[in-house]
Amino acid sequence: MSKTPMSKATEMEAPRGLRQSMAWIHTWLGLLAGWILFAMFLTGTASYFRPEITRWMQPELQLAPVSPRHAAELAVAHMQATSPDDEQWYIYLPDDRMVETRIFARARPNPDPDAPPAPRRPEIRLDPATGAPVTARETRGGEHFYRFHFQLQLPHPWGRWLAGVCAIFMLAAIISGVVTHKRFFADFFMLRWNKGQRSWLDAHNVSAVLALPFHAMITYTGLITLVAMYMPWPAVANYAKPATFYAEAYGRDEEVPAAGRAAPLASIGPMVDAARAEWGGGTPRTIVIRNPNDAAATVTIQRSSADQINARAGSITYSGVTGARLSASPAPGAAIATAGVMLGLHLGNYAGPVLRWTYFLLGLTGTAMVGTGLLLWTAKRRKSGAKPFFGFRLLERLNIATIACLPAGMAAFLLANRLIPADLAGREALEVKAMYWVWFGMAALMLLRPVKRAWPEALGLSAAAFLALPLVNMATTDRGLIASLMRGDTLFVAFDIAMIAIGALLGFGAWRATQVKAAPVRKRKPLPPSAAPSLTMVAREAVDVV
Repeated sequence: MSKTPMSKATEMEAPRGLRQSMAWIHTWLGLLAGWILFAMFLTGTASYFRPEITRWMQPELQLAPVSPRHAAELAVAHMQATSPDDEQWYIYLPDDRMVETRIFARARPNPDPDAPPAPRRPEIRLDPATGAPVTARETRGGEHFYRFHFQLQLPHPWGRWLAGVCAIFMLAAIISGVVTHKRFFADFFMLRWNKGQRSWLDAHNVSAVLALPFHAMITYTGLITLVAMYMPWPAVANYAKPATFYAEAYGRDEEVPAAGRAAPLASIGPMVDAARAEWGGGTPRTIVIRNPNDAAATVTIQRSSADQINARAGSITYSGVTGARLSASPAPGAAIATAGVMLGLHLGNYAGPVLRWTYFLLGLTGTAMVGTGLLLWTAKRRKSGAKPFFGFRLLERLNIATIACLPAGMAAFLLANRLIPADLAGREALEVKAMYWVWFGMAALMLLRPVKRAWPEALGLSAAAFLALPLVNMATTDRGLIASLMRGDTLFVAFDIAMIAIGALLGFGAWRATQVKAAPVRKRKPLPPSAAPSLTMVAREAVDVV
């Protein structure tokens, strides 16, 4: 029996199913947070090479790695010679990735309560092999990308809150995308080119399915690392002061006041060896010496997170006078250990070179997943032939500003490191400003260009900026690609090759953007009033596309 128009309308008004609801959630959560998530993914991916970026941005430093014991002994000897009466020395030992010794010292407070606090001491950098001070241009290095990744260059704590909200949206979009997906495994192998909207959908599906476990892990662990800030109520309900909660949960070394009696500081080398032996060969990362050259001196050695997946490494405290072991950080409970493992998974500090590159490539797939999802939204509506409305035009411009212009800003940050005079005061802030001036300036400039021309032009400028980096590095330093190849400087060689590869990829994108032809407008026959599409039909149509 044929259906009447009335029965068809009734069918179209049927309740929305689970997959239709998930499709709606997936689309709008991804859209609302997509541009921020793209920037978070891209800068977070770069952060997996945070120490290497910092070393590239300080070409004056050409240091060889040494043993932690040797570096610790020279660092203590330097502080004994320059400021033996300090209240505390905080020593960062070098490792295979960050090869300089860094020291932060804190002077003893003035006993006069009316005296102003002592100014913060500048950071001390030493050659770990000789103990001599080293100087290099001031820069925020890879730390800038890392901080932007979860703070978005906003005042504390608003940047972290915004990043957390976007991460929640991302996690919900991942779950709803899995529920919505009908051909989960089939789409893993399907990538059709030159098909317009279909190609963007394939690219979105492949980038999502290819690294789905990584995307879920990196999003969830990112939320867990700041869960105490996002959900403070359990701690507030059970502890009068937040510091008490953190001390009980994570442990805190007791700061014994100075005895006021002079006593020589014991040799640091045997303490480092004893800590390594107790950790089964674990590597020390930081040494905190409180009240040096005092009878109450203590030496706390903290383990590096580079040799274990748990990022909350333990510590051992020794007497600064006798070298005897005083205490060790207590074994963490199940909850704290789990949180430490999640933090380690998110940061990836434990990863060796191969796994670190794997993190990097998977991070790029996450960036591509977000970017293709944003492009898919505009491609679908452009193909429908509907008249562009303000929201559609705004989203197109936001896509260009984020996907095509942000890479140019990141390249400008690196270029500014080479072009700004190395001895200029405040140059590290100028490097950061260069990133935002180029990023936002290009985005504003692209508003004056038609969308069809803005994409290849913005991507082409981004490609040119990255391709210029090896040339500018060669012209301004003695560590260019050819010189580094001859010297065997693998870090600088790898960095230049990576910049060329990124520039080539962006250049390919610019070329592909010039080949895109406008999709033909599909003419649809008007439906009778009784068969007007309902929200349910629209949702079902969206599911078929997603």
